[in-house]
Amino acid sequence: MVIVVVDGYNIIGAWEELQRLKEKEIGQARDRLIELMAEYQSYSGYRVIVVFDAYYVRGIENKLEEYNIEIIYTKEKETADECIEKLVRKLKNVKTQVYVATSDYAEQRTIFGQGALRKSARELYIELKDVERQINENIEDHKQIKPNTKIELDEETLEKFEKMRRGEI
Repeated sequence: MVIVVVDGYNIIGAWEELQRLKEKEIGQARDRLIELMAEYQSYSGYRVIVVFDAYYVRGIENKLEEYNIEIIYTKEKETADECIEKLVRKLKNVKTQVYVATSDYAEQRTIFGQGALRKSARELYIELKDVERQINENIEDHKQIKPNTKIELDEETLEKFEKMRRGEI
C-alpha cells in the first residue's frame, strides 16, 4: 500500500493557484487542495492524508473525511510537522510505503530518518498535472470509440437519427 501524507499549508504556499486563493480566503485554498488531492487519490489509488496545523484553524484536533481523503486539523499548539511525524511512525511498515509531500527541508530530513520518502511540492504538482493529462487523454480516447450498433445503417439514416435524438427534427 502507498500512503501520501500532504503538509497542507506547505503545499498551499508552494502552488501558485492555491497561493492566490489563500490571499483571498484560506478556506478556499484548503478546499481546492482537497479537491485536487481527491482527483489524485482517485486516479492513483493511493491513500491520501492531508494535514493542516492549528495555525489558521484554532480549536481541538479534528479528523474528517471528504471525497475519500482523510483530513486532519492538528490540535492547538501542535504543528503539522509534529502530526506528520507521528503519522509516519504509526503508518510505516514493511507492506506500506509512506510519502510525505512537503518542501520543508527540516521535515524531509526527519521523515527520511523514519523510513518515509518525500515528494516536494513541485514533484507532487508535476504528478498531479500528469494525472490530469492522462484523464483528459482517456476521455478523448473514450470519445473516439464508436459504440457497437446492432444494425447497420447508412450514414444518411444515422445523421437523421442523430438529429432526432438532439431534438433538431
